[in-house]
Formats: sequence, C-alpha cells, structure tokens
Amino acid sequence: MKINVIGTSGSGKSTLARNISQKLNIPYIELDALFWRPDWQGTPDGEFFARLAEKLAASDGWVIDGNYKRTQAVKWRQIDMIVWVDYSFGRTLYQAVKRAVTRAWGQKEIWAGTGNRESFRKSFFSRDSIILWTLKTYAKNRRQYQALFNDPDWQHVRFVRLTSPKQTQDFLHNLTQL
Repeated sequence: MKINVIGTSGSGKSTLARNISQKLNIPYIELDALFWRPDWQGTPDGEFFARLAEKLAASDGWVIDGNYKRTQAVKWRQIDMIVWVDYSFGRTLYQAVKRAVTRAWGQKEIWAGTGNRESFRKSFFSRDSIILWTLKTYAKNRRQYQALFNDPDWQHVRFVRLTSPKQTQDFLHNLTQL
C-alpha cells in the first residue's frame, strides 16, 4: 500500500503517518527530513525529487507525510490512498503552538544530522514562524485539498478525510492492507 498523509502544518500528519507505518509494517518517509538541510536550508528541487524517488522505489509499500505540492508528480505516480487530516482551525492551531513550544523548550534536533532546532524566537517572532505559516495556509490548504478530492484525474485514488481525533483513531483501528 502506498499512502500520502496530507494536512496543514500542526494537523498531526507526521504522527498519523508514523502510526500507519507501524500498523501496516511499511516504511515511513518524512518529506521534511528529505527536504531540510543544515541551517534550515532547503534542498534544490532536482536533488529533492531524486531523493524522494529513490526512497519511494526502495519499497513496494510506504507511507509518506507532507504536502509539498510540487512533489505530486513523483509521490503520486502509483499512490493508493491519500489521507487528509482536516481538523478544525482551532485544533490545528493549538497543536501547532503546542508542538512549537515543546520543540523550542526541548531544543531537540528535529531531523538527524541537520542541527535544525526550533527556538521561541523562530517559532513565534519570525517571518519564518511555523505558527504564522499555519495561520497563512490553513484556509488555502482546505480549498486545495477539497478541489483535489473532487478532481476527476485522481478518482482512482482512495481519499480519506479525517475531521476529528476520534475519526483518526477509528481509521487507524480499522486500517488493513488493500
């Protein structure tokens, strides 16, 4: 099974993707870990797409988290399911703030080998703030994902929209290989 978990920053897509990976015993691929390099430098698209394609080709099944719309042509070539974590704005913002505080307080490296850590300044008082990013992208992402679910080009893909933690728990509990 090949699954992409999507959702606005802070929605819980990485946590869900890891849980799906464990439940189905398939590899978990974190797009942010492939993209971010030391000092918060992004990977150029050519290299990023090649790294992603290599990871996807390494297994018959996988679960990937992350949006990165520009990677759709690579990650959705043979996709079976797209899971959209679509919690309310309030819940998503709360989770984003909670994660930012936890990361800034703990100063744990986010992606091994990058040295990248959250700080209170970066999370709350910067143009690069993940909180600001969540505020700016929530409504836009909802419109884009809804359009995607209705796009005839993707009707062969199983779409799942999860709007509450309870739905997410039920989905995980009932999830089996296709």
